Amino acid sequence: MITSTSWRGKRYAVLGLARSGAATAHALLASGAEVVAWDSNEAARAKLAPGLGETLPHPNPSPEGEGLEIADPLEIDLAGFAGVAVSPGVPLNTHPIAAKAAEAGVPIIGDIELFAEARAEMPAHRVVGITGTNGKSTTTALIHHIIETAGIPTRMGGNIGLPILGQDPLPEGGVYVLELSSYQIDLTHSLDCDVAVLLNITPDHLDRYDGFLAYAASKARLFAMQAKGHAAIIGIGDEPSAAIAQQVAAAGRSEDLTRIAPGICMDQSRWPALQGPHNAQNALAAIAACQALGIEQAAIDKGLESFPGLPHRMERVKTVNGVLFINDSKATNADSTAPALSAYPKIHWILGGKAKTDDLDACRPGFSHVVKAYTIGDAGEMFAKLLEGEMPVERSGTLDVAVKAAAANAQPGEVVLLSPACASFDQFKDYEARGQAFRDAVEALG
Repeated sequence: MITSTSWRGKRYAVLGLARSGAATAHALLASGAEVVAWDSNEAARAKLAPGLGETLPHPNPSPEGEGLEIADPLEIDLAGFAGVAVSPGVPLNTHPIAAKAAEAGVPIIGDIELFAEARAEMPAHRVVGITGTNGKSTTTALIHHIIETAGIPTRMGGNIGLPILGQDPLPEGGVYVLELSSYQIDLTHSLDCDVAVLLNITPDHLDRYDGFLAYAASKARLFAMQAKGHAAIIGIGDEPSAAIAQQVAAAGRSEDLTRIAPGICMDQSRWPALQGPHNAQNALAAIAACQALGIEQAAIDKGLESFPGLPHRMERVKTVNGVLFINDSKATNADSTAPALSAYPKIHWILGGKAKTDDLDACRPGFSHVVKAYTIGDAGEMFAKLLEGEMPVERSGTLDVAVKAAAANAQPGEVVLLSPACASFDQFKDYEARGQAFRDAVEALG
């Protein structure tokens, strides 16, 4: 794991003990810090501390003898704490921990801020940070893959893969590639990315912010934390992102800035996992980031060609009787589904679930590519009514029924696309379970 002597002898509270929170607690303890940890889930508490409720001995005792205590930070005096490390899932705009920490004069931080603090003691390295409403997981994984292809030591973390503090430090010359949600950016104030990437900004997570402008301002902080001379790569296909690019330039950093314009035609035929105009933009951002790292073009080309894609994100599952089945279960809103509809000319579209909006306007540019739609889940009836008159629609109800119907109707050369434009929680535990159910249904076709 990643540790730092700067945390030794200090006291931290850790709120939220899922993967990143547990890794944070372990990293702090291994560094000689004293940790008060809490999660409302008893199983999560028990996993971190088998002697639940007791003060436990430090797993690697420091001279000061700090250890782990299980207690709710809302019920203790936080005076003198060095920080409250919260999970990105904790809504700071409504959770009382924000006021409690402010009253005690204690900063609220996250694992990314602790990573930033630990960098000074780590072997010389660089950091690439990627944010955006849509496409950041694919772009993060693509950049990481290209760096690996070039033979450079690299780790991927943040909002994707393993928690960054739970991974071993890289040797000298390594590159950390971090997917950063707005929540994670909110919880850091010193992460200076050698390369920072913003793909786009569209309305999302507005329940956590005081309006869309506040959400966009959160993304902009990634560049405000950068030192002059560090690369800033920004997609300018939407007004808020274009405005952030202007802010970076106005701050005297024009030479640092690379703008990724929308609508650039590229030959994507050699990149099977990167189809569609949205992936052209993701690829351009990844190319610019890797060029900023000094990676040779031949290695970049090889990485683009060999990139396997992400599970549940435009994932090529199987071709059955000449019909390609694509799993895009990670598309949980209309803005995320819209690019998928533009990726192929003839699509049998499976959509529905727990709706985030009552319209599909963002998807309209791709309607002409849809041969037929198959609606499922809570939003199935609403979406069927929205789409009738635009395209043939079948009310399938469940995913397995939709897959069978689409497979029966699709002709060789056409695509069956699961891109739900909805959350999954009406019928599935999460989008991953929904994507796996789609895979299983495709495999069951024989």
